[in-house]
Amino acid sequence: MEYAEAVEKIKEGLTKKLKTKSKFYFNDLSKILGLKPREAKKLVNKMIVEQVLEYWSSGSTTMYGLVGTGKQASAEHED
Repeated sequence: MEYAEAVEKIKEGLTKKLKTKSKFYFNDLSKILGLKPREAKKLVNKMIVEQVLEYWSSGSTTMYGLVGTGKQASAEHED
């Protein structure tokens, strides 16, 4: 899968679900891409480096979201 195609699939898939939640497990991203975890991990890591996605961690769980979405994003920009 081409990187640009993967970015579009992720943006489209996560945008549809933003009404109910803003953070997703890695397995959710892998399913959206339709790839095995090892293949998806390379694309997801590149999306994080290029700031398409961002990590969110509770300390025990790592989740992913689109940059600039979710409760934390709005709270961080209220300076």
